Amino acid sequence: MESKIASACQSCSQFNANGLKKLGVSTDNFDFVIAIAGNPNTGKSTVFNALTGLRQHTGNWPGKTVVRAEGAFQYNDRKFKLVDLPGTYSLLSTSQDEEVARNFILFGKPDVTIIVVDAGRLERNLNLVLQILEITNKAVLCLNLMDEANRNNINIEVRSLARDLGIPVVPTSARFNEGIPELIQTINDVATGEIICKSRHIKNVNGNINEAVKKLSAEIEKQFPSMPNSRWIAFRLLEGDTRIIKALRNGELA
Repeated sequence: MESKIASACQSCSQFNANGLKKLGVSTDNFDFVIAIAGNPNTGKSTVFNALTGLRQHTGNWPGKTVVRAEGAFQYNDRKFKLVDLPGTYSLLSTSQDEEVARNFILFGKPDVTIIVVDAGRLERNLNLVLQILEITNKAVLCLNLMDEANRNNINIEVRSLARDLGIPVVPTSARFNEGIPELIQTINDVATGEIICKSRHIKNVNGNINEAVKKLSAEIEKQFPSMPNSRWIAFRLLEGDTRIIKALRNGELA
């Protein structure tokens, strides 16, 4: 299974470009919801535009001043709705942007989350990547701005990175449309279960904290059997995250 994930970035030969239709602002009757997350200045909006055909439906998130952008594309007989999340460095909910991004990944439960990173500044982007992988297993790492990384002689072992993270990694230069067909194929394969992700979680946790997380996680799973991220929620509860506590009390986690 790991070899399949690691080789997802090489799926261009299997990609049927004739099956792709960019739908722009049309987001009705979709089969899958796709979130696009990432740090600011990683080319996230360029990836979004490349997938949807350079058009966006914009508005505000409910109760927020943060802009919400949506679009869609159709691949073969499946329609994908894309939600471009605010650019953020973390999901610790210290700002409206962070709260919006976190809540959509957690409560919206997108079928796939595309995490866009700057290939030339990968280390600084991995903090957000690891936080997202604590919430969802269904993710694709979009290794964007590969043209700039190559120009600066930065070499990334894509297969090793995919193996270490447990999710597909697709190199792209979205402004030149390079890697976008492979990205679409990979999104489709993760959404449909053709690729099963096994994302790696942070393991260097203090023994007492880890034991408390296990116990609390088990209780959360009893109350919410379908909850895919009880471990992450347990961490947030132990930290006294008021937003998660409120969500638990009012039934949002169900």
